[in-house]
Amino acid sequence: MPIYESFLMELNEEAKATRKLLERVPEKSFDWKPHEKSFTLIRLASHVAELPGWISFILDSDELDFGKYNYIPPEIFKTSDLIKLHDECVAKAIKSLESANDEEFSKNWTMRNNEIVYFSRPKITVLRDFSYNHLYHHRGQLTVYLRLLDVPLPGVYGPTADEKIM
Repeated sequence: MPIYESFLMELNEEAKATRKLLERVPEKSFDWKPHEKSFTLIRLASHVAELPGWISFILDSDELDFGKYNYIPPEIFKTSDLIKLHDECVAKAIKSLESANDEEFSKNWTMRNNEIVYFSRPKITVLRDFSYNHLYHHRGQLTVYLRLLDVPLPGVYGPTADEKIM
């Protein structure tokens, strides 16, 4: 099996779970945060929605140089904007994964800020750590935010206390 197929299968399953969660983000609480040092709900949800796009960024480039990269956060005004962003990022990631041969996964990818190198590792490792695991971490945070707002949670890896299983 080519390497991309494993990443693609995981992305397809996880994207469904992520989308279900993003659909529950209440617009009335976009500015809410559980602590002064925390992201607002909309900033965290936007980050979760855009993280699949990092798959393309990693596969289609060889580095991220913060000294040259001007990140502009997406403007999200409605829950439907979150879903659209997520779906676009997933579609782009699928295209990049399907285009990548096994050799691409072995190439190094570097994160730097001008001359300061934070790390340089094979893309297969960066995809796992910096993209997939990063998504799961923040998606978990988003479930806590929603629970604190008393939003019923959808199942991610099985039913939740909010779902009837029988």
